[in-house]
Amino acid sequence: MNHRAALAVGVAIVAVLTAGAVGAAAPAVRPTPTPLGDAAVYQPRHVDPVLKQIEDADKAATASADEQTAKVRDAQKARAETSKKDENVLRFDLSRVARPSGPVAFRQAFHFPPVAQYLTGTCWSFSTTSFYESEVYRLTGQKVKLSEIWTVYWEYVEKMRRFVRERGDSLIEEGSESGAVARIWKQYGAVPEDAYPGVLSKDGRHDHSRLIAQLKQLSEWVRAHGVWDEERVLAMARAILDRELGVPPQRVTYGGNEYAPQQFLSQVLKLNLDDYVEFMSTLSVPFYTRGEFKVPDNWWHDDSYYNVPLEDWYGLAKSAVRRGFTAAIGGDVSEPGYNGFENVAVVPTFDIPQGNINQDAREFRFYNHATEDDHGLHMVGITSVGGRDWFLIKDSARSSRWGKFEGYYFYRDDYVRLKMLTILVHRDAVKDLLARFTQQPARSS
Repeated sequence: MNHRAALAVGVAIVAVLTAGAVGAAAPAVRPTPTPLGDAAVYQPRHVDPVLKQIEDADKAATASADEQTAKVRDAQKARAETSKKDENVLRFDLSRVARPSGPVAFRQAFHFPPVAQYLTGTCWSFSTTSFYESEVYRLTGQKVKLSEIWTVYWEYVEKMRRFVRERGDSLIEEGSESGAVARIWKQYGAVPEDAYPGVLSKDGRHDHSRLIAQLKQLSEWVRAHGVWDEERVLAMARAILDRELGVPPQRVTYGGNEYAPQQFLSQVLKLNLDDYVEFMSTLSVPFYTRGEFKVPDNWWHDDSYYNVPLEDWYGLAKSAVRRGFTAAIGGDVSEPGYNGFENVAVVPTFDIPQGNINQDAREFRFYNHATEDDHGLHMVGITSVGGRDWFLIKDSARSSRWGKFEGYYFYRDDYVRLKMLTILVHRDAVKDLLARFTQQPARSS
């Protein structure tokens, strides 16, 4: 090292030491990587042009295929809609049938105007509630409009309860039977319609499609996971019911007084629910004994039905209505002679000659499911036209609103004899017939 270089180094060393001594910060210097060191850097991702072309071509092909599929589906939907519009339904030409001129032609018992069930499968509650409203008036003179959906709410609770107790072997559907109303009222009481309308939509129309879907999903979850905790499952079911139908009241006000639902039933309605009896006519159970009405909607397997021959069954219906009683009936409403636009239900001769409508013909149709337990109705009047019996039927279904007489059908005697299956009446209307039964009352499970 020469003198000049040595002097420069010395000066540099002195400067560094002096700076450290007085606290002056030296500028940070990043060391230059050595030839053996690695440096990490970000670079743009390289897209292979060939693979990109292939991928873009695949996307275009998929989009084209999806577009073609959408066009095919749209065309199929349009054809289906057109076909549905053009679809014909087999009907019976009623132009030559002598029939009642309207509801005013019937000798009627008191009943409230028809009420629509809308998009629900709860005809059993609408028809039987209407029947009991007529009974309240007949027995007490009171006109009390009752809540149909109150009964529906608690019926769903009991359906879910039995589903749990039977470990999933019980029906979760909308349908039920007339006997369900008395069974529910005995347990939960009854309430006026204005205390629990059971519909939350602004238009006031019942729609239980989402409700039943959610209850069925709950039941499937319970079965799949083996959740047989009754209290837990019922709490979940009631959460669904409360949201869809509203929370049922614990007390109601009527006539300026407050009642629990059980008190309202006993003190206001004053109905003895044990006074009501239900009849069927089937060869599957010995006549003048009691047994089960074996249809899916009898989900609790009620075996207290009185079974009588067809002539007795039809005779009690005719006699009861002629004497001022009404009846809740149930049966099949899917025949060519069933016409809502005409408000008429008859049996055409191309189905079966009138003289052949008997016990065997009725049973055959029930056995092969040509007659099913479709619908519940309220029989409220009777008249005679052209030498035939005609019954005034109050109906909650939509088809009864297609004709001139909204909410009513006129059933001719042949339709009642062949297609109706059950009838619920007060025991005072059938005293003589009940005297023929010696069997002890059966118990429903």
